[in-house]
Amino acid sequence: MLMTRLLVLGLLLYTVYSADDIPKLTDEQRAEDLKALLDIDWKVLPDRDAIYKEFVFLNFNEAFSFMTQVALHAEKVNHHPEWFNIHKTVEITLSTNESGGLTMKDIEMGKFIEKSAKGFKPCPKPKVAEGQS
Repeated sequence: MLMTRLLVLGLLLYTVYSADDIPKLTDEQRAEDLKALLDIDWKVLPDRDAIYKEFVFLNFNEAFSFMTQVALHAEKVNHHPEWFNIHKTVEITLSTNESGGLTMKDIEMGKFIEKSAKGFKPCPKPKVAEGQS
């Protein structure tokens, strides 16, 4: 009986969150919701309907801890970022592949990523020698 209920629940969730039900961002959503992320240094990629941001942490452990937080959330909401990690740097790209571009799932994931990143000390900016800019 329990297995039947879980199967039915799984089918309902699949039906509710199928790709056909995830519309791309409207012009209004781009002007308001997406702009909020762009205002905090997310960039729209020139070659596809996606956003990108680079995060730099104090060290690899901080970067990996951040990635773990995001990965657990991504699994929970079934929306996974594209990312690349070298040492203390994490590059993240968000786009909903099934919808062919940006959706509210990407906006929500971007907000979660920002919230997670705030839990870590920012990496100090390199000092600029006097007379250089």
